[in-house]
Amino acid sequence: MKIGVPTEIKSQENRVAITPAGVHHLAQAHHEIFVQAGAGLGSGISDADYVEAGATILEQAADVWGEAELLIKVKEPIASEYQYLRQDQVVFTYLHLAADKEQTDALLASKTTSIAYETVQTGSGALPLLSPMSEVAGRMSAIVGANALLKHFGGKGIQVSGVPGTRPAKAVVIGAGVAGQSAAQMLYGMRADVSIFDVNLARLAQLDSEFGGHAKTLYSTQYAIAKELEDADIVIGSVLIPGARAPKLVTHEMIVNALPGTVFVDIAVDQGGCFADTHPTTHADPVFAVGESILYAVANMPGALPMTSTYALTNATLGYATEIANKGWKQALRDNKPLSRGLSTFDGQLTSKPVADAWGYQSISIDSVLQG
Repeated sequence: MKIGVPTEIKSQENRVAITPAGVHHLAQAHHEIFVQAGAGLGSGISDADYVEAGATILEQAADVWGEAELLIKVKEPIASEYQYLRQDQVVFTYLHLAADKEQTDALLASKTTSIAYETVQTGSGALPLLSPMSEVAGRMSAIVGANALLKHFGGKGIQVSGVPGTRPAKAVVIGAGVAGQSAAQMLYGMRADVSIFDVNLARLAQLDSEFGGHAKTLYSTQYAIAKELEDADIVIGSVLIPGARAPKLVTHEMIVNALPGTVFVDIAVDQGGCFADTHPTTHADPVFAVGESILYAVANMPGALPMTSTYALTNATLGYATEIANKGWKQALRDNKPLSRGLSTFDGQLTSKPVADAWGYQSISIDSVLQG
């Protein structure tokens, strides 16, 4: 199969969809890999590294998209790339369609087959292609939150750990999935006073055991969140419903009524965000004020840490990409139930009910596509 890897062009996105080791693995299976010139530079990977591993370098994005039967990316296609979408191609990447109607419409209009990393899901509910980036974003959220607390960035001017004789920062994490757990681990390691919200009592029990009771685990209700936010210093939002828009668990009133300089970090921004005031920002201009609070909502947080993120992502995606390349996408999805749950669009139709519900569209079942 012909596999294309274009340069990511979203603002400050330094990741690339494959490493040289991944190229070598696919080349050994007799697939052709076309990488756009310079695609790996942000991750410390040269064109020569890719060539040595077995890739062909193409200068232009149009050439990579044009050659590819399977197009693998990191981030969703953006407007300038819609022209390259076509019916006889599979796009395998993060999509987050429930928060992006324009992209949804472009995939439907082009009749492209798209498979979303973030909805590949095991029988236990795990999200193996989302988890590594959730870990990166969760850990990073503690760091950017601590940075935003600096007084000259508009924060309260409190050190997360405190020092002897002073209190540490109070950190509230909403959502105890992979990203929330990672955020809580970092904040706890930084000696913050950590509270974690979730509706899954079994999950809260696991985290209570992990933290030895030193982080507060709280059942998530709007009332309880509002009370906890009254004196919070850092609030991390990490709520996820696979494939669907994130629920707005933090209202505008909670944000404007927080103490001046409180920092809110919305990890769920790719899925529309779990704070009422969230809108996507960039690494170049990451924060904005809501009342006297600071809100951070960068939509590609791991893109700032590409030498970690690129390798972690390839480790997770390579096996699935290899299966698609070896078998063809339909047979790969028939044989791999978790992978089949990633199918989002096919032949101008939505196969994701949460996305269809988000935009008031109709959807068809994944099984009907695979059996046809």
